[in-house]
Amino acid sequence: MKRERTKDIDKMLREGRGSGIGKEYLPWIKIQDVASLGRVTRVKGIKTGRQHELMSDMERNYFYLLEFSDEVVDIREQYPLLPLEDTLAIAIELGITHPKDPKTNEPIVMTTDFLVTIEEEGEYFEVARTIKSKDDLLNKRIIEKFEIERRYWEKKEIDWGIVTEQEINKIIANNISFVQGYKDLMLVDCFQAIDNLDLKDLIYEFIKRIVDDERTVRKICFEFDKDMDLEKGSGLSIFKYLIINKIIQIDISKEIDVNKHIPIISVREEEIKKVEAI
Repeated sequence: MKRERTKDIDKMLREGRGSGIGKEYLPWIKIQDVASLGRVTRVKGIKTGRQHELMSDMERNYFYLLEFSDEVVDIREQYPLLPLEDTLAIAIELGITHPKDPKTNEPIVMTTDFLVTIEEEGEYFEVARTIKSKDDLLNKRIIEKFEIERRYWEKKEIDWGIVTEQEINKIIANNISFVQGYKDLMLVDCFQAIDNLDLKDLIYEFIKRIVDDERTVRKICFEFDKDMDLEKGSGLSIFKYLIINKIIQIDISKEIDVNKHIPIISVREEEIKKVEAI
């Protein structure tokens, strides 16, 4: 059986699972590897440009918060604690049963939900984060597994922590999810036939209109589409683009409701350069 176990792990390592950074990273566990876990999601990442494999609503929401953070430069989900011998040794040291495959009863490679690369003032470092609901932390077996995980990262001198639903603001996560797909307007259908210079002009015109207008976002967008002879929804796409690129700043902790007036806190001059780069 041990040979079988090694064979499975070797196969995953040969596939490149758990290795690479940015776009090249391959999660150790993919959605198709796991029997139905309920709400699993694949999300195309802005920071990495690849599909992220997220195993729960909480993971997905936390992922959106990482996506929006200026300090986060890379997000690696379902990160393996390798080599297996390391976690096996920690389990023996603690007198804890190592997680096993329920079918084969063989030890499995443990994973951490997120390994995040952060940049602060030119310095890069990694943090490991596990996502778990507060109620699950009352489960003795879950705590035992977390202790193995904690020790593993401690030996690597990497900060490890548990994130519960109390640290994940659902409204902010939903807002980011609403605008996340609009990072690059050139990929949005209604703008593909529009010349770059014309697109810049449209963005500037939209910024002028949105800043001091007290009407609902929907009304401003509707009028903009009509005046500019654009496809319906074009103005709303620009609005989302401005938020995800942080060109305009709104109160992200309040639900983005386009049927209401959304105050623009500021227009960030340095971020307008992103428009220039189109």
